[in-house]
Amino acid sequence: MTQTQLFSSGLELANFVVSPDILQQAWTAISELYKETSQKEEPSSSVKFKIYEPLNCTIIAFFTWPANSKDYAQGNGGGDFVSSSTHTFFKFLCTKDNPEFSINKPALELFTSIFYELPKSVMANSKPLIITGNSLGGSVASLFTLSLLENFNFLTAKRPLCITFGSPLIGDEGLQEAISKYAAWSSCFLHVVSDQDPVPRVLISQSGVYKPFGTFLLCSKLGCSCFEDPQTILELLKATYSGSPGNQDPNPVFDVYGTFVKDINRKVICKDTTMLPERTTQPLRACIITQLAAIGLVPQQQPHNIDINIITKTEKQEKKLALSKKQVFDPSTKLNQVKVHMANLEWYKKVAKDKKIGYYDSYKNVSHTSDLDVIKDMKTLTCYWEELVNEAEKRPQTVGASLRTRWLFGGTNYRRMIEPLDIADYYNKGKKDYINQGRPKHYIKLEQWLNETPKPAGVPNDSMKQNVASILTEDSCFWAHVEEALISCKMLTGTGSSEMEKQSSRDSLFKFENYAYGLMKNYAVSPEIFLQGSSFMQWWREYEKIMGTSYSSELSKLMKDFRNYDKYATGSL
Repeated sequence: MTQTQLFSSGLELANFVVSPDILQQAWTAISELYKETSQKEEPSSSVKFKIYEPLNCTIIAFFTWPANSKDYAQGNGGGDFVSSSTHTFFKFLCTKDNPEFSINKPALELFTSIFYELPKSVMANSKPLIITGNSLGGSVASLFTLSLLENFNFLTAKRPLCITFGSPLIGDEGLQEAISKYAAWSSCFLHVVSDQDPVPRVLISQSGVYKPFGTFLLCSKLGCSCFEDPQTILELLKATYSGSPGNQDPNPVFDVYGTFVKDINRKVICKDTTMLPERTTQPLRACIITQLAAIGLVPQQQPHNIDINIITKTEKQEKKLALSKKQVFDPSTKLNQVKVHMANLEWYKKVAKDKKIGYYDSYKNVSHTSDLDVIKDMKTLTCYWEELVNEAEKRPQTVGASLRTRWLFGGTNYRRMIEPLDIADYYNKGKKDYINQGRPKHYIKLEQWLNETPKPAGVPNDSMKQNVASILTEDSCFWAHVEEALISCKMLTGTGSSEMEKQSSRDSLFKFENYAYGLMKNYAVSPEIFLQGSSFMQWWREYEKIMGTSYSSELSKLMKDFRNYDKYATGSL
């Protein structure tokens, strides 16, 4: 089998990013804010912001003085963190697997100092939103963008784009994981970094705590390239810095970004020629070498003198990144397959009904080879929904809620179709109390999410009556209640049970009787329960013997007249 060739698309992505005038518009807004700020006050460590409204978008620009940003961002040696457990701004990013992360304290302080002045309603604007900033202003822009994601609906609104110029890193590995794990969030961030700017690099040596997220557009006089892998970005931020320890003033670098934005379109259209690797070089390595050449890491006169370690490390990380992207869980990719397996179960249910037994008892009794064939469909469906539930739980609140809403209908149908079969397996093994001791977590979560969804008052309507013949029982644990009722009947009729155990069984049977009648009254249980071969009818026959023919209740009145079974199935009871 031919091995799949890997490529790195950093150059193509960079060309795509710089071809429109988005970078130019973002930098123009920052420059305008810089001019207004420099005319009004002396350089300080505070952050300024302003909203601009060009014809095709809305821009919110944040500005800080680069030199002050460099010193302020470092705080107490760069280790000045604020944990997510101590503030409420970004708690929605926390998950069960990633319960806590930390943010650079100076960046968070600047953000909180203007938070209540920021325009929270900008997402309601129909125009695309660009959030931009330089130096620590870029850090504030990133935090503001994150705050908007809490209530952002990617299905109905245009996602915001955050463009930073020379911004320092703002968070630890926990923050990186919270953002980088979801492509829709990570794609909202583009960080432009010049090889002459010390500010984006001031925190990368702080015990390896600070981690990047989003896409980084690394640029030099030769050109630019995009990188997404966090470890590669850290390595290249170190390797590409062309400044010297004695020349650390970042203020002059402010103009470098303006020059870069101004000249980059010309460089994309009229590409500078760089000697390419030999033809025998693997495609991935060739791509990496050309990317490194674009950001100034390949000597123009001696292109083969590039540091092999950087190539090897970058190649390794690019392979890991490609593999992680392939393994990302996407429910929609398996949706058609899931639908096929559900269709198989629907057919199995119909065949069992035609045999007057119902699919629950057909599977429970294993009376036909098709009862064994259905196990394959069950396993495939269960693996899919277990993975989806786990993924929804691991995701931050906003993304997890969106996932649950999108797939709730399918998950509810799956639960109502498949859980009865798992219940049959459970009681066939002689076990008891499925609901409290044997119910899998993913069923509990699917039911919980359905109950949390607003729905109309539960009075039987014409639609429910008309469709009752084809419904799945609303309570997917119905058959567990039936099995427990059968066990209670045995406790009453068998020997060896104490009076206390018998009284407990009587109480359980009364509760089940009221429960079953309540479902029937609301047309919430499938008419299959009235088939002569069903476990429910077996329970009724045993219960009727125990209570005697003179016993009268709402359920007994219904059950003693077999004509009611057909009336229920047609919605006319």
